[in-house]
This record gives sequence, structure tokens and C-alpha cells, in this order.
Amino acid sequence: MLGLLLALCALPALAQTRAWLDRAQITYGETATLNIETSASVRLIDYSPLAAQFDIAGQTVRRSYELVNERASTKSLFAVGIRPRGPGVIGVPALRVGNSSTPPLRLTVLPPAVQAAGGGSDAFVETVLDAAQPYVQQAVGMVVRLHVAVPLLSGQLDQDDVPGASLQRVGEDLQYQREIGGRRYNVVERRYLLIPERSGPLLIPGARFNGQAVGGLFDDVFDDGRKPLSAAAPAKRLQVQPIPANAPQPWLPLRDLALRYVQAPRNARAGEAATIELEAIADGASASQLPPLTMPDSAQAQVFADPAQSDEQFVEGRPRTTLRRRIAIVPLRAGTLSLPGPRIEWWDAARGVARTATLPPLQLQVAPGADAPAPPESAPPAAQAAVADAGDPAAADALKRFAPWLLLLAGVAASFAWWRSRSPPAAADADAGSAALAAPSAPAVADALKQGDLAAIAHALCAAGGSRGDDLDALRNRLADPAQAEAVGRLQAARWGGGDAQGALAALRSAFAKGPRWRASARKAEALLPPLYPE
Repeated sequence: MLGLLLALCALPALAQTRAWLDRAQITYGETATLNIETSASVRLIDYSPLAAQFDIAGQTVRRSYELVNERASTKSLFAVGIRPRGPGVIGVPALRVGNSSTPPLRLTVLPPAVQAAGGGSDAFVETVLDAAQPYVQQAVGMVVRLHVAVPLLSGQLDQDDVPGASLQRVGEDLQYQREIGGRRYNVVERRYLLIPERSGPLLIPGARFNGQAVGGLFDDVFDDGRKPLSAAAPAKRLQVQPIPANAPQPWLPLRDLALRYVQAPRNARAGEAATIELEAIADGASASQLPPLTMPDSAQAQVFADPAQSDEQFVEGRPRTTLRRRIAIVPLRAGTLSLPGPRIEWWDAARGVARTATLPPLQLQVAPGADAPAPPESAPPAAQAAVADAGDPAAADALKRFAPWLLLLAGVAASFAWWRSRSPPAAADADAGSAALAAPSAPAVADALKQGDLAAIAHALCAAGGSRGDDLDALRNRLADPAQAEAVGRLQAARWGGGDAQGALAALRSAFAKGPRWRASARKAEALLPPLYPE
């Protein structure tokens, strides 16, 4: 019996593990610390069982060594921050530590305290919405303001998601000062874009703040100069209206919409690009909600649009977007060109009526292009005399006398036409074949020019010219129009030499508005008649 007791005393002390919370009661949004102390040789603890009820806010470990009765002992203190996902009495599950487990714990989470604005509180939060009865898919501006009247050491402002709506944070926080009830507050303003996804009641949870403020005299003595500070905004309720039956489609609810021509030329030249610039200012929508700014297609001109430039701002508590777009118009013929102005149908969310934003038609006086065909020359004097004298009796008698000779000449002409039909095609046929090969590529070139992708334009032009890969040097040698060759040179500079991409795109659209013009084949034309002195 004595030997057994001595053997038990010789065994090392069993590992001891204990766990506790730094606070048994917290406010929703605050973080509690779970401490685990163990003498077991453990490097890590699996905290995954906590993820069902808590968000993990961070973790640390501290190890200590002691020598007691000439025996070394090791202790490890694990600390992990846990933030509950809702108010109530929440159980902290047991965690495995080596060969033992921690005991289950309970944490009481109180609902956040809601302080009235200007009620003399050290901190309060307010939420402001720019619409109380918005429509489905209407952009609603939401502003959350945190007011703090005491110096802060740390803090966090949180806003939960809204079931049945998308909530997106917009821009950076604003900071300023504001005086309420004779007390000066530091204000942090955070802006959101709320878009309801279905009609009916919509509940928006109030934003929460939790932080540490500079404490008073007793806080300095007993709590390291810190005191907890928390506040929450009251929840908001919206009544979302469905899309009206008489609303225009596509559905676009706004507060206001204005269109204007930033740049609108009055004169143009056939085959050359004239640039216009459109602007749309939408009150109550983001850029992703707006339709594209376009000019209607026309049989009298080609229309090429650059990508739109957008500027999103938050004005008077809601989004305001400015869209600008440059459009190149290439007239196909001289004369007066009239293009209908842009037209956007939208729904006035403030007054509940359908509206249409339009611009007047664009009128252009188009001059002939530099390569316009010259007017047909007048008939030679001899032909004019023959026509003029057709009704003269003397001319009629002369015509009767020369009729046999005219019949002979007609026979010779018929014989020549028969011989010509049996001969091989001349160089003109080669030119026609070259044009026929280029014709199927014209739509591909036009599509690439309309899209505005320089790489796609280079590929389409090289494919049309029969060049391998993107050999732009060979392409330039094949072009008959100097303006087109120069435009290809600017394309090369923009892609590989750091040139002006927008300028190159405008030059390409102007030069190739009527398609590529290729050089004729260098085939020598055959003689119409056999040589008089054959070798």
C-alpha cells in the first residue's frame, strides 16, 4: 500500500484547464473576451465551434514558465474576442484543449441602447432616409450619423444588412462638428445606397456604435482610464410601392432627369467624322441604373460612340449621377443631315407620373467630301452638233448616203466584240475581283470601328487586306487612299508607340467610313488588237 502511494506521488500533476469570460453581460455590438488557461502542452485551440453564434474578433496566446520544488511547469493563457450576432442569453460552447475540454459558459447580450438626438447623451446615432415610400428598384439615399461629445480612444460603427433590399456603402466617411442643445459633437457621417427588391413593408435595422472613451477620475484609477461607450439608432420602416402598371419600360424611377448637348456642330463634310457630346444628369440613380446615351442610327450617316464617362455624387442625401458621352457621326453624302435627338422615358418618383426627356433633332449641313466624284463633263462639240442637226433635212439626206458605211462599221464592231469575249480577262477584271474579296470584310471593319477597340480594328483591317496576323506595315502598302494609310500609321503609334488613342480612333473612323480602298493589281493590260508587225 505504501509503495502504491509513493508511485502516485511520483506521477506528474495532471493538466488543469479553466475558462472564463471577462464580462458576463454586454450590449449587442460589443465584444467579450473568452479566456482559457491550461497547463497542458497545447499550441493551438480550435475555435470553430464558436462560429455558430459569434464573430471572432481576434486571438492571442501568452505562455509562462514556473519552477516549483525543483519541478518546471508551463502555463498557457489563450484569449479570443467574441462578438454575438444578436441579443439574448447565448451559450458559449465547450472547446477541446488537449485531452480535456472547457466548461460551457453563458453570456447575456442586451439590446443596444437608443439615445434620442440632442438628449444630452455622450453619443447617439441617427439614420436619415430621403424617401419614406419608395418604389421597387428606386435608389434611396441613406445617411447614418454618429455624434460623440467626449474624446474617443477607439470605436466601431456597424450597419446590418437589410432583408429584401440591397445596401451599398457610398464614398468615404465625412467628419465635422455640430452643436446640438448647447453641446458640441464630433460627427461621423456615412452614406449608403438602398435599393428595395420587393414591394411591401421594409425594416431597416438601426446602426450601432461601440467604443472606448476617455474616462473620468475613478475610471483612471480603477479601469486604466477607459470607459465603454455605446449607442444605436432606432430602426426605420419603409413602405415600398410596386411598379405602376402604366410605367414606361425599361423601368427607371428618378427624382429628375435633364439632357443637353455639350457639343453640337452645325457643319460637317461627307466621309469625315463630326463629334458631338451628350450629357445626362439624373437625380436619384446610380450610373449602373441609367440607360446608355445614344443617337439613333440613320441611313444617311454612320454613328460611332465612345464609352460613357460617369460622375457619381451624393447631393441632398441621395445619389446624383452625371453621364457624358462623345459620339462621332460620319455623313455618307452631302446635303442636309437631320438626326433625331436622344430620348429617355422615366418615372417621376416624387409625383408619380411618367415623363420623357428629349433633345431636339441635330441638324448638320454636309459639304461634299474631298474625294467626291466630279460632275459629268458635257458632251463633245461634235456630238452636240450631231444632235442639234438631227432635224435638219440636209443632214437627213447625208445620213441616207452614209448608211451602208455605217452598217459596215457596225459589223466590224460586232466582230471585235466577239473576239474580245474569247480573250482572257483584263486588269479591270482583277480589280473587280480584288474589290469583291474586300467586300465581305466591310461589315467586320465597320463593327470594329463602332466598338472602338484598337486591337480589333487592326485585326479586322489586316484580315480584310489578306495580311497575316496584325502586319500593319503590309496593310499600309496595300491601301490606295493616303488618308487611310496615315490613319493606320496613327493606329500603330497608339498601340505600340504611346500615341493618342482617341485621336487615332477618330482618324480611323473618318478615313474608313466608306470601307478600305485597296491598290489595283499590277497586271499589264493586254492589247485590244493584235500587233501590226508580230515578232
